[in-house]
Amino acid sequence: MRLILLGPPGSGKGTQAQRLVHRHGIVQLSTGEMLRAAVAAQTPVGLKAKDVMASGGLVPDEIVIGIISDRLDQPDAAKGFILDGFPRTVPQAEALDELLKKKHMRLDAVIELRVNESALLQRVETRVAEMRARGEDVRIDDTPEVLTKRLASYRSLTEPLIHYYSERRKHLTVDGMMTIEHVTREINRILSAIGAVEAKAASKATAARKAKKGAKPAAKKAPKPAARAAKAPRKVGRALGKAGKPASRAAKKAVRKLPAGSRTRVIRKAGKAAKRVTKKRAKA
Repeated sequence: MRLILLGPPGSGKGTQAQRLVHRHGIVQLSTGEMLRAAVAAQTPVGLKAKDVMASGGLVPDEIVIGIISDRLDQPDAAKGFILDGFPRTVPQAEALDELLKKKHMRLDAVIELRVNESALLQRVETRVAEMRARGEDVRIDDTPEVLTKRLASYRSLTEPLIHYYSERRKHLTVDGMMTIEHVTREINRILSAIGAVEAKAASKATAARKAKKGAKPAAKKAPKPAARAAKAPRKVGRALGKAGKPASRAAKKAVRKLPAGSRTRVIRKAGKAAKRVTKKRAKA
């Protein structure tokens, strides 16, 4: 399973990513953590990133892609991954597509947690007010002012990814304003649906191939002896009642088709029916 979670700051991407990691045994690939790990390990890409980070600049996309490439080669990423913080722009998404193509990997889905920005700001304002009321320190990056700037950056840089992945039929949406539990259930439902559609298509294709190889048309079921035995007396009785003569050819033919035991019973019933007809005509 290979996923990207999209959504503005405060939409709950981190929480849902951790839940998916625990549920499916995949890894969460955070670009920030990968950069720090690469620098600490002094890998060739990490050394390039170290110089850029030391100068306070933004790490170029090609370096980030190189770090992601190295990370995907590690054994724990074999079961799948969730990309956290990357891609943030369309060029980064294009570079990621090229990387996955080279590694013969396929992105399964891009899930967007859609939220109401005004509601997010209200949440932050409420949280800050509660923290100050308790005498707690408020983080510098956890204020309505900072969130407003981050939301503006998300709209200009990251929101175009929605159109990019929609064109590639990878984009799926979840209402991020629901409770954490509801969002988790909806994400798992979507992921199950993706798997169910693929499994269903595969089973249909297999069944079609088997049918072409030699399935024989089903033979018509022969009527049961009991059913034939029930119908034959009526045929014989009707034939005798109408003609007043020995049973017609059709009646005899119907009787001959029956098993020996049933045939005897039918003839007896037909005989009784014939006697009743004779008595009725004699009275008339």
